[in-house]
Amino acid sequence: MRVIKTIVLLVISNTFMTFAWYGPLKFRDTAIWKVILVSWGIAFFEYCFMAPANRIGSYALSPPQLKIIQEVITLTVFAFFSVFYLGDNLKWNYLAAMGCMVLAVYFMFLNPVALK
Repeated sequence: MRVIKTIVLLVISNTFMTFAWYGPLKFRDTAIWKVILVSWGIAFFEYCFMAPANRIGSYALSPPQLKIIQEVITLTVFAFFSVFYLGDNLKWNYLAAMGCMVLAVYFMFLNPVALK
């Protein structure tokens, strides 16, 4: 259950983060100081979800596992954002890259012998 809560919180967090970082691309004529203030305001909410996600997730996942899950969620959220908000086209190489990230998650959750 902790992993599910972590994933939900990470999706919400990354949605805020994506809008904070890339949302301003639609407002290129707005003064940069205004864009920065709005982005910081949005980023506050990102942290309100990210901190609990990492804390809750740390009871069930290792830090590297948390990080790789977060990266896959970030790329997934960004793919939707890029297509539906920025109007970009989804290309085959984007999907191939996402497939590589999914493989990274698979390898991260294997239980290999530690290197010494």
